[in-house]
Amino acid sequence: MEKILITGAYGQLGSEVKDISQSFPTATFTYTDRDDLDITDVDAVVRFIAEGKFTTLINCAAYTAVDKAESEKEVAQAINGTAAGILAKACKDANAKFVHVSTDFVFDGTIARPLLEDDAVNPLSVYGSTKLDGEKLVLANNPDALIIRTSWVYSSFGNNFVKTVLRLCKERESLNIIFDQIGTPTYAKDLARAILEIATGKEWKSGLYHYSNEGVASWYDFAIAIRDIAGLKTPIYPIETSQYPTPAVRPKYSVLNKKKFKDTFKISIPYWRDSLVNCMQIIK
Repeated sequence: MEKILITGAYGQLGSEVKDISQSFPTATFTYTDRDDLDITDVDAVVRFIAEGKFTTLINCAAYTAVDKAESEKEVAQAINGTAAGILAKACKDANAKFVHVSTDFVFDGTIARPLLEDDAVNPLSVYGSTKLDGEKLVLANNPDALIIRTSWVYSSFGNNFVKTVLRLCKERESLNIIFDQIGTPTYAKDLARAILEIATGKEWKSGLYHYSNEGVASWYDFAIAIRDIAGLKTPIYPIETSQYPTPAVRPKYSVLNKKKFKDTFKISIPYWRDSLVNCMQIIK
């Protein structure tokens, strides 16, 4: 029986893991957030893992306020960087498997093809830089760890782009949405299921992998799909990134190549719009 510890259990991904955990009867789950466990405290982490006798830790904890991170670098670094390294080392010392979730924001968006795991990284934001630091610390402290980079995550839990677009479509006469940033929306429930299938599988295959839903979209495409699936009529107009300046710079192109993930784990990945329909049925 696997004993799995989830950190960041009340965020989008952690909440989805909790929601589908009953579908994995070969494991027991313990859910923590910052009120239960300070993941930046080495002694607290080591003690918690030892006392719980956990066989696997899935780190869903992250500082994800991309623009706010520009002015809160130390906080973002502590959670996205330092804590990731602490958790990785504690798992190595306890002989427990470690899964860490990273981001497409480690790339600068200048490679105009689906991005491979070994493509050059060059984050444009504090958020991206701290997540890259987390990747480096995880691999340095625990070479047997598994890191999954993902992109544009949304869920029926928490605050996200889907819920924001739904709200604004009802509040405003029209919306302006960026069309020149290209990536792939990822339903957190799909990612959660994939991670749990890997964590409870018979064979552990460590390394760095890319996972998002299938397909490609701009934020404008994403917003149009949300509006149409909801049956709303609010006009949505495409704008360039330069027309909507933000504190943090985003990559213009961050579509992830998932061939390595699919070849290794043999897990099917849903098309992004199909998953969006499923999520919005739950929100509705």
